[in-house]
Amino acid sequence: MQFKKILIAGFGTMTGAMVDGWMAAGYPVSTFEVYHPSKTHVDHGLTIHNDWPQTGFDAVLLGVKPHMLDEVAGGLEPLTATGATVLSVLAGIELSSLRDRFPHAAGVVRFMPNLAVALRKSPNALIAEGLDDDRRTAVTRLAADIGTAEWLEDESKFDLVTALAGSGPGFVYRFIDALAAGAAKLGLDETQSVRLATVMVDGAAALASASDDGPGDLAQRVASPGGMTQKGLDVLDADDALRNLLTECLRAARDRGLEMAELGRKQS
Repeated sequence: MQFKKILIAGFGTMTGAMVDGWMAAGYPVSTFEVYHPSKTHVDHGLTIHNDWPQTGFDAVLLGVKPHMLDEVAGGLEPLTATGATVLSVLAGIELSSLRDRFPHAAGVVRFMPNLAVALRKSPNALIAEGLDDDRRTAVTRLAADIGTAEWLEDESKFDLVTALAGSGPGFVYRFIDALAAGAAKLGLDETQSVRLATVMVDGAAALASASDDGPGDLAQRVASPGGMTQKGLDVLDADDALRNLLTECLRAARDRGLEMAELGRKQS
């Protein structure tokens, strides 16, 4: 099975990036239509509905702000009752909250990408309820066509995976910025520092993806005993400073997801 017709409710930065990726993967423009009460144009010239369409969609992709879910649920429920699968990229909205609002849908799915979907390089976290095998295969294909499909079976881990794979690019960008700022503080031209740091991280990530060695092993391969790289690693490794910092970073992001899920439960 393949989803041949998808209605997107909420065409923002993330859902727009997902469509960019799917279009790059060869999906026809006719696959996607958009519901928006006031917009008259979106990227790729997708069909826009200012009123709720009636039927004819295999899936509905929810991309509104989480607090706006109830504003669109009433209009979407009749569509999902005809056999559409609900795909949600809404942070903190749990499967139970989706099922409460779309009780007749052909399955509900939490689908958490990051903006690298536009380049078809996002790790896409997935967890579902009520999917049959054909629809699970269709969801897997959707995710794999814009990166990787990372299925979870334990929803209690979903916010942690989101913190790592969904929020993670923001943390990596901060790291690039900090590396560049450090080089600039030590005397390198600021623009050149940013360029060098960005290209370096791009190459390092590509090598890590292609290598059979883990990132810790790669770090040791780069470093020679007593050499420049090792001296820098000694600073990062002292008292597990970097690992502890990033653990707290992930904890803060995960815990915010848990707080948002609690708000979602109270609204159900």
